[in-house]
Amino acid sequence: MELEQLLKLINTVSDSKLTEFKYETESVCIKMGKESSVKVVAADAQTTAPAAVQGAVITAQETKAAIEASEEPDVQKGKVVTSPLVGTFYAAPSEDADPYVKVGDTVKKGQVLAIVEAMKLMNEIESEYDGTVEEILVENAQGVEYGQPLFRIR
Repeated sequence: MELEQLLKLINTVSDSKLTEFKYETESVCIKMGKESSVKVVAADAQTTAPAAVQGAVITAQETKAAIEASEEPDVQKGKVVTSPLVGTFYAAPSEDADPYVKVGDTVKKGQVLAIVEAMKLMNEIESEYDGTVEEILVENAQGVEYGQPLFRIR
């Protein structure tokens, strides 16, 4: 994760009403909490930065959204393909076309799985793995965030 992305993430969480936030990949683990410190642990380095934030009230809707966002798919049952950018997920090249892949389809590394539209640009999401599509984790035309799991492939 780039320093600029990390700073953006810290500011976003600091400005939100969340009291805790956790983001984890194979090489990075970020845990943030209000009235505490932000810790970034990478495979090869460790960085700590203070989070100057104040307590906040969280609504039920925000709590539900935070819980849904924190529920990660069971990566032990397969490999997860994540969104490389923020945008809108599309399972097919057009409204009347068949989806690129369906659950149960066999895919090859580099095969197009979906499209994420960002700023009117269509970005193809390619499989990082050979295998079978076990689960499609988002709905068609749903907004997705950077790093959000899209597919589980076994």
